[in-house]
Amino acid sequence: MKTSVRPRIVTRDLPVIAKSPTGIDGLDEVTFGGLPQGRPTLLCGAAGCGKTLFAMTFLYNGAVAYDEPGVFIAFEEQPEDLIKNVGSLSYDIERLIEQRKIVVDHIHLDRNEIEEAGDYDLDGLFIRIGFAIDSVGAKRVVIDTIETLFGGLDNQAVLRSELRRLFEWLKSKGVTAIITGERGDGTLTRYGLEEYVADCVILLDNRVHDQLSTRRLRVVKYRGTAHGTNEYPFIIDQEGITVMPITSSGLSHDASTERVSTGIADLDEMLEGRGYYKGSSILISGMAGAGKSTVSAHFANSICAAGQRCIYFALEESPQQIVRNMRSVGLDLQQWVDRGLLRFSARRPNLYGLETHLAAMHREVKEFDPAAVVVDPISSLMGAGLAGDVHSMTLRLIDFLKSRGVTALFTNLGAGSAETAPTEMQISSLTDTWLLLYNRESNGEHNRQLYLLKSRGMAHSNQVREFLMSGDGIALREVYLGPEGVLTGSARVAQEVRDRADRLLRTQDLERRTREIERRRREIAAQIETLKAQLASEEGEMELLNLEGAAREDQRSADRIAMVQSRSSKRAVSSPSNPMASGK
Repeated sequence: MKTSVRPRIVTRDLPVIAKSPTGIDGLDEVTFGGLPQGRPTLLCGAAGCGKTLFAMTFLYNGAVAYDEPGVFIAFEEQPEDLIKNVGSLSYDIERLIEQRKIVVDHIHLDRNEIEEAGDYDLDGLFIRIGFAIDSVGAKRVVIDTIETLFGGLDNQAVLRSELRRLFEWLKSKGVTAIITGERGDGTLTRYGLEEYVADCVILLDNRVHDQLSTRRLRVVKYRGTAHGTNEYPFIIDQEGITVMPITSSGLSHDASTERVSTGIADLDEMLEGRGYYKGSSILISGMAGAGKSTVSAHFANSICAAGQRCIYFALEESPQQIVRNMRSVGLDLQQWVDRGLLRFSARRPNLYGLETHLAAMHREVKEFDPAAVVVDPISSLMGAGLAGDVHSMTLRLIDFLKSRGVTALFTNLGAGSAETAPTEMQISSLTDTWLLLYNRESNGEHNRQLYLLKSRGMAHSNQVREFLMSGDGIALREVYLGPEGVLTGSARVAQEVRDRADRLLRTQDLERRTREIERRRREIAAQIETLKAQLASEEGEMELLNLEGAAREDQRSADRIAMVQSRSSKRAVSSPSNPMASGK
């Protein structure tokens, strides 16, 4: 059976909902642009969840950043109280009022007067709000809170009618409005009607789990447009409101081939002599006292020495203590703090919930724009939530940092052995490089060792190196193998002494043998010279004998010649043909 596919008709210039940006970090990303422009938005939640601050931030950002004047209608708080309350966020509302960019109006409503009035309508309120809108040309309006406006009305039909009438009137004025409402029992609002007539509904929640409070935001509905549907943590502090959009974390980040030094020359050598990949995530696991914070401090010092910024999230020690401790290994971190390259952000893990920690880290990273981040130790967050929640938070933090090309280093307090190295939070698989530091007991002492478990995308050493800390920093000693394997500490020193003694004995024996050979060489050379002299003497004697023999031969030859001549003369004298010879 064939399945018919309905063709999609593409039409150009389709009408879409215009949006007004709130200027609140993260919220515009969740709503894909902001609140519906020219339409009312319901902001609901229990007491203390931040409704009024959200609404005032929307107005303030509109006046300051988007040149859209606003009107704040308060039914409960006096204008002077509102101005003081938002002053903690550095909002100068009085200046904006003087510049006619914001109007803050308080309307007092008495429930008894409403009950006695009989028929209920909002014409008087419309006139007053309309006058405020026209006085500054407002584009944004906040009504805080709607329960006070309808507090004395029990007729549900009239209530729904007037609510719809209010929302339609705000639409007719063309203003982007926020109406705050208190959460009801089992409903989003007290009356359970407001969420149906509003075009956009945002729910704020202040949740407490294990005595830790976390503020969360959720877009319940948003007519005519897509939006994030998850719960998003947000924080309110002296710098305003920050929403952490979970949906922004993804796997689309780039993978850099650039390297950054670990800050430890010997460790760089274990990583092809070049260090970590830029933008990667590094996990340093180990037991207490293994040197995790010291390795982290060397990394932060190296980043700052290269002229780049680094944030050090300290979850157990104060910045002053870290700076003092690192001086013992030759690191002066205070110089980088003074130069604005290193920022410490110290807070206890149980100060607030995990999501608030995450949102705070997001905002600080965006504000400071560092090249590297250190979280020391990430395992301490186990006190602020369950292992699964910590894993989820760390995953989103790593994705966020990778998307910004930030090199992240995390420390984790663990068992400190390769066999039990997987962390309690199961975050080791999330990291690109994993270092294990542990103390090994031998011969009545503990010695630090370092093991590079993994480093994705590069060749790396698989050796276990002895880890030394001194006033000159960290050094990794070369692997020393003894008869029973790798030796460290005093066992290594003792074995080195024995090896040096053995080498000395071998050297002395070699020198003795060398001297003996040299003596024999001299003796043999002397014998050779004697034999050469004897040979030369014999050769001389032989040559003399040869000369004597030659002389004797020459003499014999001469004697024979003389004899021959003598015989010839005698024959001539006795011949008869010679008259002289006959004597005649």
